[in-house]
Amino acid sequence: FITNMAEYMVAADVLVTKAGPGTIAEAAAVGLPVMLTSFLPGQEAGNVNVVLDGGFGDHCEDPDGIADEVSCWLQDDQLIREMSQQAKEVGHPHAASDIVLEIGQATHDALERNGST
Repeated sequence: FITNMAEYMVAADVLVTKAGPGTIAEAAAVGLPVMLTSFLPGQEAGNVNVVLDGGFGDHCEDPDGIADEVSCWLQDDQLIREMSQQAKEVGHPHAASDIVLEIGQATHDALERNGST
């Protein structure tokens, strides 16, 4: 287990992984193209579409196919830049802090409405 995954992702050109939602979100937040190798049926199936529809990766379960496609990506700097930009557009790097601020503001507003401040 590591706590500095974002540092590793920022240093990478491509992420090869299964379709875990946290991993995809972290990759998108730092603009990292993603090759998905598998997903848990039901639970992670929709995550594949996030990557495909977002234009920042692909899904392939065949090791040779994965190697071929990732090799093509790595030989095309323009494609990697485009996929990285697409990932950034999907990613929300400040989502957690934005949610905390929104909840805090809603709580403050509720306290004011109820005369508790």
